[in-house]
Amino acid sequence: MGKTTKEKIKKFVRQFSAGGSAYKTSRNGKTKWLIVKPAGVDRWQLPKGLIEKEEKTSEAALREVKEEGGVETKIIKKIGSSSYFYVFENTKCFKTVVYYLVEVIKKTKEGHDQEIDEVSFQEFDKAYELLTFKDDKNILKKAKELLESSIQETLI
Repeated sequence: MGKTTKEKIKKFVRQFSAGGSAYKTSRNGKTKWLIVKPAGVDRWQLPKGLIEKEEKTSEAALREVKEEGGVETKIIKKIGSSSYFYVFENTKCFKTVVYYLVEVIKKTKEGHDQEIDEVSFQEFDKAYELLTFKDDKNILKKAKELLESSIQETLI
């Protein structure tokens, strides 16, 4: 008889990550959003990763977008966070990810790292449709709202 899920899970950990919903304005004035496809899986997501020791959340977000998206960015505003459980190598993980709205400044010479198979900039509707996880879709929607409200504030 097979082991139950409880017997297979050896430990529980908490993880803290940071990421970004990165945008750029194309030559025709349209806003495009960065999404990434991790290596070896069939899913699209926002760039994110673990916060390193002695690193601020905002620094981790900028680093992860640079590493996974191959672009340098600047922070516009904090979007919010999402939390979820997942199991990896017999460990149950509870992860909290803090996201920032970030504007693309330029592409990096190095491009994206080996953890990512593909990087894509899409207009909102297409990016939203391609994202695999509901939490990422919610963060992207909040990012778009924040960006639009920031633009409106500058017009006043």
